[in-house]
Amino acid sequence: MTAASNLFEQQRANRRRSAVLVAIFIAFFAWVGFGGDLGFYFTTLEAPPTAYHHTIPWFGIGATLLGIGMAWFAWKRGPKQVLWATGAWQLLEPSTPEEQQFVNVVEEMAIASGLPRPNIWIIPDKDPNAFATGVDERDAHVAVTEGLLITLNRDELQAIVAHEMAHIRNYDVKLMTLLAALVGVIAIISEGAWRVLRIGSMSRGGRGGSRGGGGKKGGAGALGLIIIVLWLVTLLLAPIVSRLLALGVSRKREFLADATAAQFTRNPAALATALRKVEDASAPTKSIKRGTAHLCIADPLGRRLTSKEGFLANAFATHPPMAVRIARLKRMAYQYEQTGEIPEEV
Repeated sequence: MTAASNLFEQQRANRRRSAVLVAIFIAFFAWVGFGGDLGFYFTTLEAPPTAYHHTIPWFGIGATLLGIGMAWFAWKRGPKQVLWATGAWQLLEPSTPEEQQFVNVVEEMAIASGLPRPNIWIIPDKDPNAFATGVDERDAHVAVTEGLLITLNRDELQAIVAHEMAHIRNYDVKLMTLLAALVGVIAIISEGAWRVLRIGSMSRGGRGGSRGGGGKKGGAGALGLIIIVLWLVTLLLAPIVSRLLALGVSRKREFLADATAAQFTRNPAALATALRKVEDASAPTKSIKRGTAHLCIADPLGRRLTSKEGFLANAFATHPPMAVRIARLKRMAYQYEQTGEIPEEV
């Protein structure tokens, strides 16, 4: 498969995954709403005629509409929310040599990648890191920390920027930004469910055990309780599942972005040394939160998992092992020295 066909296939796959992700997110909200409606319907089915009977699926209608609205908001406003959450500020007029070099490098890599120049942002954090976000190549953003500008030389900074431009060209940014926004929303909903459960348990704690004559439930009531339990389990486990999904999506794209960056710069060794400096620097990157960790070039939460291989690293690390990425880039640099050609894959 040629590099061009591989790129187009990657872009098509990312568009499909973005659409599937939105559909899953809306379906999750529909289940939160209609699942709750179904549970309450069965629990109130055998209630006395004068008691409340839950027959109209208000929860489902409201939750589905809310899910659609949030998915639309994440699609349109996700990049700005990600940048806002990190405290990044947009670099419009460089005021230091490091800032001017950053602008120059971004413009060079925009030309090398054939993309419009993205908006440039700086994150006020001393730990070296970087990420790209955006909806498409016409509305893309590259953000780096202050620590990255100080730590890397020009070739290494160029390699890091090329990696982020590769994410933009491969349409990774839309999918990964969408994931960041939706994972955050699901986490908020789950936290709300936990609080409701805690408040409910506290309110029942001061009451007596059973009330006379109220302990029997028919089959419909028992079925309703089972559905409500499944509904609550879904709410509580959703953040874990969505986070693992985000991590899996991120890890698979880092290798491709490394290889594409080497194609842009013709200097895979520079990216290898840049990643080594980033890995060896102090962590975590305090300005970047857990929900957006998968966007970064290196794990901003600490390097304990990404420095290892194995089941835990594969399941919970935001990135593939840095040692593996560096070794692949060094092998690519060796092949480039021998043949004068950059391999299509790391």
